[in-house]
Amino acid sequence: MNAPDRTDPEGAIAAAAQAYSNWGRWGADDRLGTLNFLGEDERRAAAGLVRQGVSFSLAQRFDMDGPQKGWRRRTNPVHTMLDTGTDAAAGLQGFPHGLGGADDVIAMPLQCSTQWDGLGHIFDHGRAWNGRDAATTVTSEGDLVTGIEHMAHQVAGRGVLLDVGRAIGTDGELPDGFAITEEHLRATIEAQGPSSAVGRGDLVLVRTGRLSRARREGWGEYAGGPAPGLSFTTAGWLHRTEIAAIATDTWGFEVRPNEFDHAFQPLHQVAIPHLGLLIGEMWDFDALAAHCAADGRYECWLTAAPLPITGAVGSPVNPIAVK
Repeated sequence: MNAPDRTDPEGAIAAAAQAYSNWGRWGADDRLGTLNFLGEDERRAAAGLVRQGVSFSLAQRFDMDGPQKGWRRRTNPVHTMLDTGTDAAAGLQGFPHGLGGADDVIAMPLQCSTQWDGLGHIFDHGRAWNGRDAATTVTSEGDLVTGIEHMAHQVAGRGVLLDVGRAIGTDGELPDGFAITEEHLRATIEAQGPSSAVGRGDLVLVRTGRLSRARREGWGEYAGGPAPGLSFTTAGWLHRTEIAAIATDTWGFEVRPNEFDHAFQPLHQVAIPHLGLLIGEMWDFDALAAHCAADGRYECWLTAAPLPITGAVGSPVNPIAVK
């Protein structure tokens, strides 16, 4: 797809939705979308990628020092202790024989830090994934059809890191507003070598370096502000490669500001309700990227199960990459 006509978001979104739709591909009752590409054969092959046994958490911390600033009521996690060592030492817990303990609780939006966007997260003209009516699919009781709990067993397989920041950027980072095209993805794969070839059922990890900059300079506008990200024109690549899921180190996955004059997250509008693509955001790839650059191998075993929160349209996740 060529560069989008900035003045015609409606037409471009409609054209991409029609061209790259997976509606009906896995039947009318489907709840997994592109995760259907990740089956037993793909998972078995991916398990053989573990050679050194070194592992990496790809999650940011979940605490009050996170990136959120209240947009659409998204806040950082609030962690509160219910029982403490102080309570135990004071004999206030009521347990016999000197037993004491600690307990805690956390309150947070499900998409405030490292997370998955579920299939019920985004709609297009009132339609959810697979053409369902958004109003009856996701109600005040949650996602009644494609709640993220249905994916909890599925997200484990071959992870492929595309370190676009290192391959294309300056000092390992892309500038805000940089639209990553299919050509950039191809150039990254070529620069990294055969281990980063992308195929059916893969869990693709796109590093832009945006989180690295936030870690160095402070959060600033990380949550919702300008950022590098996937171009709207990559919708065809996302469809054609038959990847199972994709995750980035940015707040919004796609380039910001968006490529249309009057649109908000147009690639989301195509990728989630039409492709059925699982999208991860705010992942931390820096340690994994450094290791991959050192040994020249950009594939790994990746497990990134969402929490099986019934009816949720997103979920926190602690992805683990093992090489």
